[in-house]
Amino acid sequence: MRIVVTGVTGQVGSALASRLSTIGTVVPVDRTALDLARPREMPRRLDELSPDVIINSAAYTAVDRAEDERELAFLVNAEAPGVLARWAAERAVPLIHFSTDYVFDGRGSRPWHETDVTNPLSVYGTSKLAGETAVRSVGGPHLTIRTSWVYGALGANFLRTIMRLAGERQELRIVSDQVGAPTSVTIIADAVATMLARATDLAAVFADADGLVHLAASGITSWHGFATAIVEGLRARQVPLSVVRIVPIASAEYPMKAQRPLNSRLDLSRLSQAFGIAPPSWVDGLNNELDRIVAASPPRQRSVTRPAGS
Repeated sequence: MRIVVTGVTGQVGSALASRLSTIGTVVPVDRTALDLARPREMPRRLDELSPDVIINSAAYTAVDRAEDERELAFLVNAEAPGVLARWAAERAVPLIHFSTDYVFDGRGSRPWHETDVTNPLSVYGTSKLAGETAVRSVGGPHLTIRTSWVYGALGANFLRTIMRLAGERQELRIVSDQVGAPTSVTIIADAVATMLARATDLAAVFADADGLVHLAASGITSWHGFATAIVEGLRARQVPLSVVRIVPIASAEYPMKAQRPLNSRLDLSRLSQAFGIAPPSWVDGLNNELDRIVAASPPRQRSVTRPAGS
């Protein structure tokens, strides 16, 4: 199986390329090989790559900047996935495309089902929903995977930011009224590997899932709860930190250009029913990523934590 993975310089694509090497021949693709900002050039490049499966993890993910760069966001997140889907459909090549919880408006408190009405609050969310629609409208074998609060041991993400800030500051002020399930790239990559390994007919399995599934860690927390767990996990691993207070704040106290959904919980029932996958808890996922980070750190960075000012 020849698996083309786009966006391999990003955290999801990198994890997928590494994990899927046990499933088939992975062809890692970055912007120099397949530029989603130039959709017209993509069919020729796909002909050259000749995939048996395409996994599109590339995206425009600068949520706030997208408010000012709407055209580019739609080019990468909507038009380009449609081109991928058309090329794949013409050749009966299964396509896995990644989307986001930002397609929902975050109202209510229950987890979002795949069948719930979408109502994105931001340009980023709107562009990702347009990408979902473009992929589905083509009608080829496809699976759109919505995920949420993605992070990993590598790359630019909330985990790495909190680690840095906790080492520099005594106080962190973190939003507490947005809830969801922090989902590690390891959890995502393991789930996709399971899908590919178990299915003898990907097109049929994708159709059984109606071409759309939610994939996230199990459980629920807030960004404040996630930050607190990160700091506690680092301290348990004897990583030196400066932070002494993690203060919960409302979203209104941390204004950003793009509005975020308050409720990013995703229902995982279809993931279990269609693929037999039950993701681990966000806590287990975090511990796994922290172990990876600490194991890769120089010994001098793992000394016993001392209170700030001691």
